[in-house]
Amino acid sequence: MNQKPLKTIIVGGGHRSLTYAQLAELESDKMEIVGVADPDFHRRRSIAKRFGIPDDRCFESAQELAKAPKFADAVINGTMDHIHVETTVPLLEAGYDVLLEKPFAVNEEEARKLVKTAKDNGRKVMICFVLRYAPFYRKIKDIILSGEIGQIISIQTNEYVSYHHMSTSHVRGKWNNSEKCHSSMLLAKCCHDLDIMMWLMGETKPSFISSFGNNMQFVGKNAPENSGTRCLVDCPLVDECLYSAKRIYIDHPDRWSFYVWDALESIENPTIEDKINLLKTSPYGICAYKSDNNVVDHQTVNVLFDNGATGTHTMVGGTSYGTRTIFITGTKGIIEGDFEKGTFTLSKIDPRPGHEHEDTVFDLKIDNDTHGGGDLDLVRDFVAYCRNEETSVSCTDIHDSLSGHLAVFLADRSRENNGIPEKVIL
Repeated sequence: MNQKPLKTIIVGGGHRSLTYAQLAELESDKMEIVGVADPDFHRRRSIAKRFGIPDDRCFESAQELAKAPKFADAVINGTMDHIHVETTVPLLEAGYDVLLEKPFAVNEEEARKLVKTAKDNGRKVMICFVLRYAPFYRKIKDIILSGEIGQIISIQTNEYVSYHHMSTSHVRGKWNNSEKCHSSMLLAKCCHDLDIMMWLMGETKPSFISSFGNNMQFVGKNAPENSGTRCLVDCPLVDECLYSAKRIYIDHPDRWSFYVWDALESIENPTIEDKINLLKTSPYGICAYKSDNNVVDHQTVNVLFDNGATGTHTMVGGTSYGTRTIFITGTKGIIEGDFEKGTFTLSKIDPRPGHEHEDTVFDLKIDNDTHGGGDLDLVRDFVAYCRNEETSVSCTDIHDSLSGHLAVFLADRSRENNGIPEKVIL
């Protein structure tokens, strides 16, 4: 039976929302964008033009949208982390299902409130844990479910955040200060990883969490001698410092453009001179060692699961390149992989004469996609979820996404208390 496309409204017209909204352009039988809510006039107008949205379906906020008569089935909420709950609650109460960017809340109290609101209003909420949909992780999940490596004993995940990503998002950018963005480094960057860990462990739930971490690199005492406060204004090291805004952004003008040059959106074709002038005043032009960042640049999380298995996640920022790695030890074999390369090895115990282990290499590399090819699969699953159709094993229903969020919140609490373990209560 053919169904009409899911009528969907964009709330918060940033990079991630527009990435998900592409499904409406690529597969119009599945989704149709019929409204937008964003406080920025230029962004609102650009989205309206792109999707043919009439003026009376353009709003300045989620709250304004929620007060209008309901005219769609669902919402893609890509607002900033700290307003996810305050923007989603009225939309759920207005009768919309929601595809909500991760993290869905910035503290435990908000997380539980949103889960309860969705349940009380009988609404569907899916969280954009897109890595579950990447072929790399989906294949690993399939192998675990098949029983090929037996029962999981230990699961170790690592995330290495490249120097230019760290600079852009967590030293100078939107997620550099937890007091402003209301999100820790672990929550903003690694809630994906803790979610993957919990998802791969399946019905085995976490019992205790502990964590250590701090900021070693991006502090004033590490600033190069004679450095200035703004790279393109008063710094003589602008052509040699590893974190020079000129070297990271002007010499690579298309990298992280959707963050760094967002203030130039009203200019059709901004020049390099426009970008240089912007960096002289924008947060992205501040010395990386003298910004107001207060988030960690490395952190390790330890998890004890209720069956005795253990998990470890380590995040390190400022590396030469970015990737995620995984090492899972089971009673019958191991899985070892690198997400950026898109490959992992399944190594099974092989006690036959002349053998020690049997290895199979899986190559699931997806080019030109920072989430390994999972973005549109997530949105397709959201459409199926809203239509009450069968969803995939990756489905990120809000109820299934709670344990990963709690792991992050408790890890940060443990870190702030010198690593004292925190009990998980689901």
